[in-house]
Amino acid sequence: MLPPFPLPVRSGARAPRAGAGLLAWGAAVLLSCAAASRSGKNANCSEIILIQEIVKDGFHRDFLIRVKLGTNIENSQTCNVLIKYHLPTGLYVDPYELASLQEHNVTEAMIIQDTIDLEAPDYAAEEFDVFVYAKSDSQCSECFSTILPVHCRYHHPEEKEERAFVMVKNPELFVSCYNDVPSLNCLKQYVMEAPCSVRNKYICQWNNVKYKLANQNAILQVPVGLRIHCLIVCVLTLLVTVLCSGLILTAVFKHGHFSL
Repeated sequence: MLPPFPLPVRSGARAPRAGAGLLAWGAAVLLSCAAASRSGKNANCSEIILIQEIVKDGFHRDFLIRVKLGTNIENSQTCNVLIKYHLPTGLYVDPYELASLQEHNVTEAMIIQDTIDLEAPDYAAEEFDVFVYAKSDSQCSECFSTILPVHCRYHHPEEKEERAFVMVKNPELFVSCYNDVPSLNCLKQYVMEAPCSVRNKYICQWNNVKYKLANQNAILQVPVGLRIHCLIVCVLTLLVTVLCSGLILTAVFKHGHFSL
């Protein structure tokens, strides 16, 4: 609350002194407001926004990712954007699918692990990192977008719930620019060396930047079986296997040609 204005002064000698005091107080208020405004502006990096959306259902999902750098970088067209995901044991990325998508210029991503066991269940898998390189958006000069296909692993059967939950932590955002860098207030004390792209194996310096996430940690629902169905599933699977094997053997002996 602002202090009350000074009362009118009757004495002519005191009027100039009171006016000078009022001017000094006003100048101090203006300076403090300007400082607070600058401090509030530099305290956050709300102009850098990351939006991630999960599409599809079941065991096969797509992460649609879009990054907007805003005005923190004057010439964002000279920049490259890298998103680093740390995937939990309940998810995996198919390297063969990534190679196909890269060949068709759809997704450019790199798995930071030597081998990925595509058949391992959740309880036998390991966590790993994925580098996803975003491409500039032709409809927005400050925007970059990409897509990352992920797949859910099988989980242990549950007692009651026919679903399990897999949480994906918020990704890290890195920017590498040729002629500019983000605002110092948007930089974290972290610089990473990584390939400039999947095709370009040269090492670039990537600045880890703060950003505003449009939505929080992604949580995926994975369908799982019930324990009470284990016996039925095993018996039916065995019967179907024996039946199919018998049909194959019958067809081989009926239509096959054998010579001694």
